[in-house]
Amino acid sequence: MDIRLNQQIDNSPLIAFRIMFGIILLWQAAKHMIYGWVERLLVQPKFTFSFIWTEWLQPLPGKGMYWYYGAMCVLAVMVIAGFRYRLAMCGFTILWTGAYLMQKTVYNNHHYLLILICFLMFLMPANAYASADSRLKPSIKSLTMPAWCRYAMLLQIAIVYFYAAIAKLYPDWMDGTFTGILFNPKATAYTPFFRETWFHIVFAWAGFLFDLLIVPLLLYRKTRTIALIGAVIFHTFNWFSFEIGVFPLFSLTMLVFFYPPDVIRKLFFRRKPRIAGHEETPSVQGKRIIRYVLIPYFVIQILLPLRHHFIQGDVLYTEEGHRLSWRMMLKTKKGGTDFYVTELATGKKIVFDKSSLLLKGQISSMNGKPDMIWQMAQRIKKVYEKKGIGVTVHAEAWISVNNGPMHLLIDPNIDLAKAEWKHFTHNEWVLSP
Repeated sequence: MDIRLNQQIDNSPLIAFRIMFGIILLWQAAKHMIYGWVERLLVQPKFTFSFIWTEWLQPLPGKGMYWYYGAMCVLAVMVIAGFRYRLAMCGFTILWTGAYLMQKTVYNNHHYLLILICFLMFLMPANAYASADSRLKPSIKSLTMPAWCRYAMLLQIAIVYFYAAIAKLYPDWMDGTFTGILFNPKATAYTPFFRETWFHIVFAWAGFLFDLLIVPLLLYRKTRTIALIGAVIFHTFNWFSFEIGVFPLFSLTMLVFFYPPDVIRKLFFRRKPRIAGHEETPSVQGKRIIRYVLIPYFVIQILLPLRHHFIQGDVLYTEEGHRLSWRMMLKTKKGGTDFYVTELATGKKIVFDKSSLLLKGQISSMNGKPDMIWQMAQRIKKVYEKKGIGVTVHAEAWISVNNGPMHLLIDPNIDLAKAEWKHFTHNEWVLSP
């Protein structure tokens, strides 16, 4: 593969992806309203578990979040049409990121991936063809794009797949234990093999090998078509078997970057003229984007998923370093958490009623996640501070991973009201087997 980052190549893959990506963004924003996600996770809760450091970021009052998601729908339509593209892409990225950071009761790596792709798409001239912008301002119309646009997309999806494969290299995945937990409840008269150990093992290894090899196989011309068929089958199966979110559909749209641009032009834009040559055009702006934006960006993307290896404890239990690391569909957790509040002045001790602050779904999500348990302790502390009462807050939390034995997750002797959360190092009060 001739890698010259400023080489001008046919922009058909980028234009086709802009349209399909915009449809995905529209579908995601609309679906969250239609299926009650906004109501259940952002409107009904008394407070949301936002990301630490962004606790100030809480949902808009009343029906404000519906207007918020409605604005995202409008911006997504603008992306599809290529109308005020940069403004629309920037606006959607900001709003989607805000919604992502507002709550982690339902955490999804794929929502994080959409943020990253939105950011990359903002940098790219995806409105240079088949867009309202190129019609309203013909001077921006172009049949080409710098090659770095394609390579940036390929590198991003390669990072996702690679770390997803590496994360599967642990016993409960490789021996089919976790996949058995996934498939056993879904077994029917039509799919009795879902209960079979051999199927659990085959699927586990197939998932690992798919994540590890799909990008190299798609990049290699002789295996590309076979890889394409495999990707369609694999993602379609996952789509219908699991509530896996947008990733299968999104991954299939990314395939446009693996094929030669001329192939995509013939498939999507038959009237689009074929470009005559592939010139190297020095661009000061392009060089600055590569040097000052893309290189630091991809260094962070490569390093961030590695951080849990440098944090004490088993990430499957502690969750320290789990988020933003492409550790997708790896485990199931069961457990419970009780909070014990002691008034400093009187010594009175009670078990705090979690349901007074949290919905059932929030309680279920909090169990097994030390950062959310810590945030809940801080919230309890504030409840009593408003009453002028000083308290200590201790938690007794137990967790089982993949139907294994219960283990104590939080040191019950630590006052979480005083504890600080460490983002990149181990929190000593978080326990693992």
